[in-house]
Amino acid sequence: MTFASAGSNLLLSMGQASELKNELIETGRLLYEKGMLAGSDGNLSAKIDENRLLISRSGVAKGRLKSGDFVEIDFDGKQISEGGKPSTEAAMHLTVYKNRSDICCCLHSHPPYATSFAVAGIELDRNILPEVAVFVGDIPLLEYSPPGTGAISEAIAPFLDKNDAFLLKNHGLLTIGKSIEEAFFKHETVEHFAKILWMAKQLGTVNRIPDDELKRLDQLRQSLTSS
Repeated sequence: MTFASAGSNLLLSMGQASELKNELIETGRLLYEKGMLAGSDGNLSAKIDENRLLISRSGVAKGRLKSGDFVEIDFDGKQISEGGKPSTEAAMHLTVYKNRSDICCCLHSHPPYATSFAVAGIELDRNILPEVAVFVGDIPLLEYSPPGTGAISEAIAPFLDKNDAFLLKNHGLLTIGKSIEEAFFKHETVEHFAKILWMAKQLGTVNRIPDDELKRLDQLRQSLTSS
């Protein structure tokens, strides 16, 4: 590699990182404005390339993120950039990226309705709303794992090959996507679904999608994700 090409790649990488930061800042603001975050709750990350990712710093308010509120780490968890410590849930994010090469973003927050189901230990079944069946799929409810210990990584790993949204018991919601926008849309969809399901339970009846129709929706989801 010549010096010129190396310089071009460096500028490209810096530009990409800056663009990812701007998208994550906007996403954090949206999560906060939609009531999915309080205080310094949650964590956000995005993959820069096959060796590095950006992740929110520990202890910062995700609704008021700034460019300096992100830390660059490699896939071994080694901090590359200066300025604060990475989120205590960095191991969870790294587990996702190591197991799913197609994923470029991880979002974790505590949306009230989805988290209420997680606290109650009640699963969010995909066979209630067609949009969930097609655009999110199964939402496994993972057993409680102490935050910041790496235990969440062990709990989530067996479910990563087929799932993009996860309820963390007594903790919150994690969604992943091939882009920041996709991860956010899934986050928003799961919380909206949880709210609808909660209200339907108050009314006393929760009708479910028939098995044959659910099978058709699953096939539609498979065709969309494989295209």
